[in-house]
Amino acid sequence: MEVQILCTKLIKPSVPTPPHLRTLKLSPVDQVQYPTKTALVLYYSADGSTGGTEEDVERQRIKRLETSLSETLTRFYPLAGRYMKDGNWVDCNDEGVEFFVAKVKGCRLSEFLSRRNEMIDQLSDLASGGFTSSVVSIQISMFDCGGLVMGFRLCHYLFDAFSAISFFTSWATTSRQGMDDHEIWPTFGLANSILLGAANDLSLPKMKPMPRLMGTDNGVIERIVFDGAEISALRAISHDPSFPRQPSRVEVLTALIWRARMRVSRAKHGRLRTSVAAHAINLRPRIVPPLPRWSFGNLQSRVTTTFMAAGDDDQLPELKDLVGLLIDSFTKSKETVVRREDVFALSLQKRNELHEAAEKGEVDVYMFTSLCRFPFYQIDFGWGKPVWLSRIHSGYEAATLLDTEGGDGIEAWLSFNKLDMPLFLQDKDILAITSNPRSKI
Repeated sequence: MEVQILCTKLIKPSVPTPPHLRTLKLSPVDQVQYPTKTALVLYYSADGSTGGTEEDVERQRIKRLETSLSETLTRFYPLAGRYMKDGNWVDCNDEGVEFFVAKVKGCRLSEFLSRRNEMIDQLSDLASGGFTSSVVSIQISMFDCGGLVMGFRLCHYLFDAFSAISFFTSWATTSRQGMDDHEIWPTFGLANSILLGAANDLSLPKMKPMPRLMGTDNGVIERIVFDGAEISALRAISHDPSFPRQPSRVEVLTALIWRARMRVSRAKHGRLRTSVAAHAINLRPRIVPPLPRWSFGNLQSRVTTTFMAAGDDDQLPELKDLVGLLIDSFTKSKETVVRREDVFALSLQKRNELHEAAEKGEVDVYMFTSLCRFPFYQIDFGWGKPVWLSRIHSGYEAATLLDTEGGDGIEAWLSFNKLDMPLFLQDKDILAITSNPRSKI
C-alpha cells in the first residue's frame, strides 16, 4: 500500500474569531496531559455514488468536507489556533486546521480491511501531522474503489474523548445537514473559569514530573479482537455471587489484560509485584452543580484499582479476584459526587499518585482507556457510517478498548514495550483468545 499526499492546506473558520476570544487559557488538568497528539482513524466504504466520474465524486467530497469543517470551526474556534507551550494557552488566531488530502495506491479498502492486523504498522500513513504545531491535523485518504479514510491527530492538551466525539459529531452533522440543524454548541474556558472560581483560589496540588512510560522507539502496538461470545463467556466465569452486580465487558477485559501483564512482570522480576490498573473516566456526569453539557477540554480523572502482592506469595490472583477489585473501584467512582471546587484537585491528585508509584519502580502501573459506547460508529458525513475505527501507536504504554462495528465485541489496542509484548502474547489466557481466527481480522 502506498499513500501519496496530494496537497496540504489550512482550513480556517468561515467567520473570524472575535478579538475578545483570542486567548484561551488552559486549565490545570489540560496542562498536565501527555504531550502527544492522540490519533484516531475512521474508515468509510464506497457509498455507490453515481454523480459523475470517480474524480468528480472525490472532488465533491473533499469540497464538502472543507466547507463544513470551516463552518464547524466557527463554533470550535480554538481548534484553528496554535498551542503556546511557554504560557499554557491557545492563541485562537484562526491560523487554521492542518488538512491533508491523499491517495492510496495498490490496495482496495476491502482488501485493507481483510488484513487489518498485517497493516497496523502502516496506519500512521493515514494520519499525518503527528509532530506539527497545529492543534488538529486531519488527513483524507481516498482509495481507488471509492472508499475513504479520515485520520485525526488531536492535541491532548485540548481534547479528552468526550470533546473529540463532540467535534466529530458536530462536523459530520454540518456536512450532512448544514449549519442550522445543530444541538452541539461547545463552551471553551467556561469550565476553567467556573471551576477555578468555585475553588476560591484553592492551592492546587503541585504536579509531580511525568514518568517516562515508554519511548516511541521502544514500543510496539498489537490489536486483539474479542467477539461477543468470548466476552460473554469471560463475564460468566469471572462472576461471583458476592459481587454487587454483573461485571461489565470493560471490567472483565481489563482484568484479563491486567493478569497477563502481571505474569509478564513476574517473569521479568522473579516475583509477583504490587500493581495498579488505572482507567480514564469522564468527570462531567459526576460534577455538581452540573457544567454546561458541551463543556470542552480535559474534564477527566482516573479510577485506580490496586492489587497488593503478599510477601513471598507468587501465585497470580484468579481472574474473578481482579474483576471483584475493579467492580468495587468503578462502583465507588460512579457513586462519588465531585463538587466543582474539587474537580482540578481530584484530577491532579490521582495523576500524582500514579506518577509516584511509577517513579518508585516497585509498583507496576498499567494504563487503560475505554472508548466503548462512545458513538464513533454513528459519525456520518453524508456517505454512510464508518465500517471501522482504529488507533495508532501513541508512544506511551496503554491499553485502549474500542467497540467493534457491530457493538457486541471489543478491540484491544495494546501499546507495550517491545520486550514485553512477545511475553504478553504468549500468555496462556491471551493465546486462548488469539488462537481464534476472528481475533486476527
